[in-house]
Amino acid sequence: MTRDNLLFAIIGVLFGFIVGFLFASTMSQRSAPGAPTALSSGQLPADHPAIGANSGAPNPGNMQAEVTAQLEKARNEPKNFEAQVKAAELYYQIQRYDPAIEFLLKANQLKPDDYQTVVALGLVNLDAGHYDVAEKWYRAALLKKSDDVATLAGMAAATLGKGDAKAAEQAIANLEKVDPTSEDLPRFKDRLASLKSGAETK
Repeated sequence: MTRDNLLFAIIGVLFGFIVGFLFASTMSQRSAPGAPTALSSGQLPADHPAIGANSGAPNPGNMQAEVTAQLEKARNEPKNFEAQVKAAELYYQIQRYDPAIEFLLKANQLKPDDYQTVVALGLVNLDAGHYDVAEKWYRAALLKKSDDVATLAGMAAATLGKGDAKAAEQAIANLEKVDPTSEDLPRFKDRLASLKSGAETK
């Protein structure tokens, strides 16, 4: 399949997942609820109409053109940080995690100190099931901001996902210390108990 054909196939799938080119809602419901990443912060293109504006029904032709232009811009401008992040958002929306990670890595190379991109790399790798890699990125994010509740929750989810009971126990304790009312704690503790039980019975 040529790159152009692949691009239009992606666009076709994309229409089933997004309306109005909005990114924020899906991200806040993923594995690490509320993660304050570039993917979940609700940042929209500068020329995007206001959410809730009475702009009428979406125009699929315009939407396709915007998506195509955004992906092409990211490919053609590899040093454009914002373009790489927006392309990653598009791929994340259709659960194409590997291309999303590819663009996020490019964004990280352009701005290694950008906290949101580091957290986003943790989140997307977590959703992709790359738990070891997700844990690495979450650890890097925590070095920048050790009390970020969403990042702590993502870290706990990553360690649980890879089955590391000791690391998960520490991650959960860190989350509980910072936010003892976190809604994720009961679920994490249940998963940790199951993980420990499974290890003990082996």
